[in-house]
Amino acid sequence: MIQKLTYLLLGLLLLTSCAEDPVPKPKGYLRLEYPEATYKSYNKQLPFSFERNTLSDTVKIKTIPNDPSSFGLNLEYDKLKGTIYLTYKTIHNEEELTKFLKDAQNFTQEHTRKADEIVEQVYDNKERKVYGMFYEVGGNAASQSQFYVTDSTKHFLTGSLYFYAKPNYDSILPAANYLQKDIKHIMETLEWK
Repeated sequence: MIQKLTYLLLGLLLLTSCAEDPVPKPKGYLRLEYPEATYKSYNKQLPFSFERNTLSDTVKIKTIPNDPSSFGLNLEYDKLKGTIYLTYKTIHNEEELTKFLKDAQNFTQEHTRKADEIVEQVYDNKERKVYGMFYEVGGNAASQSQFYVTDSTKHFLTGSLYFYAKPNYDSILPAANYLQKDIKHIMETLEWK
């Protein structure tokens, strides 16, 4: 009798305990949140000034060999494992400007092998005489963004964004979007001296 009662109780328990088939949970992704950007002016002995995000921990200036009128400026974001590399060149004549423009455009086009798409955005600020192009690179390319700006007579500045990791577009997309806003802010606040 106890055995029949145990089977009956076990059967009732099994019938009432499973309302739906169990479904495995999908893999989760980290929710990455970055602090709201705060900017401060940066104009240390440069032929231009701009506002940079205070999240960029380190700013390094590097001279370019055999070209005293050119230099590199690195805005390092250690927490995001990325760097915005800026390169400044002085324009001496129209042929040089044409060469700089072609080099900047060709540098971006080199990423077409790995990129899913390259979106171009023209930048034009007549008041400050800052003209250029912003490139957003989609896919597993080495650099997610590049840009160049010039006043068309004396100054030429290029920039590119790189991460210290193997390109995996889905993983670095939140950080890339955050730093693309910083690049656009640099372009929008840039003033030639």
